[in-house]
Amino acid sequence: MLMADPEILARIGALELAARHIVDGLLAGSHRSPQHGFSVEFAQHRDYVPGDDIRHVDWKVFGRTERYFLKQYELETDLALWLLVDASESMRYTSGGRTKYECACLAAAALAHLALKQSDSVGLATFDEQIRALLRPASRPGHGRDLLRILAEGPGNGTSRIEPVLHAAAERFNRRGIVAIFSDLFDDPAEVLAGLRHLKFLRHDVIVFHVLDPAEIDFPFREATLFRGLETGNDMLTDPLSVRESYMEELQQFMAMLEQGCRHSHIDYVRLLTDTDLAAVLAQYLGRRTTVGG
Repeated sequence: MLMADPEILARIGALELAARHIVDGLLAGSHRSPQHGFSVEFAQHRDYVPGDDIRHVDWKVFGRTERYFLKQYELETDLALWLLVDASESMRYTSGGRTKYECACLAAAALAHLALKQSDSVGLATFDEQIRALLRPASRPGHGRDLLRILAEGPGNGTSRIEPVLHAAAERFNRRGIVAIFSDLFDDPAEVLAGLRHLKFLRHDVIVFHVLDPAEIDFPFREATLFRGLETGNDMLTDPLSVRESYMEELQQFMAMLEQGCRHSHIDYVRLLTDTDLAAVLAQYLGRRTTVGG
């Protein structure tokens, strides 16, 4: 049984502790929103019933009607937070410190922990060339541990095919919500954007966390280096200085196409480097999202 594996149990414990630490950093010194939900788009009113949080009472309506109504927000009615995490072999890469997969898992687990603390529903899918594991949205006790158990299984040895995965997710995520994607996006940018637009077309709120290692950005290699294709199986011994300029040009075009394509489609794009302070990056993004949304 998977849960009896001591290594998996240790990974779950470490991931849970790290996620809580990130969330504590997110909340430290900040005021919690009195509004319910990861998304706070107002949807409708409903009658107050004993036990409801009085912070959600619409006092303006009470002043007109002398009846208690609660503001109900979009996420309370039909939204969920979906986490879509790339578990392909390229996510194993690290130039030191965290792998890209570990970075993706920490960020995803932190958002899940934050949403579950607010009693929001969270779902998870991991993928390579197809969706490998799927956990339907829930907020019940123990759901967070089920989510961490799947993440703790680690990346596989498969290649990534992101566009068909995004189309499959669009069909299987039958509960409209916020879809947060964590991936290095190593696929054809036009195809990736087509998949993202499918999710957007179905009225999901889409967030792309583009996970990269600093060495992939800076290409710091100087001596003759053996580059190993994690997903292709091809090895290449080359002089890095002879290919650095063309590599950097291709990389900048790749990232620019993804970022500009996301913005054109009203999809949030967040670059996430593995050596970054995740609490700071997530706090900055969530703060910007709240400001724009409010």
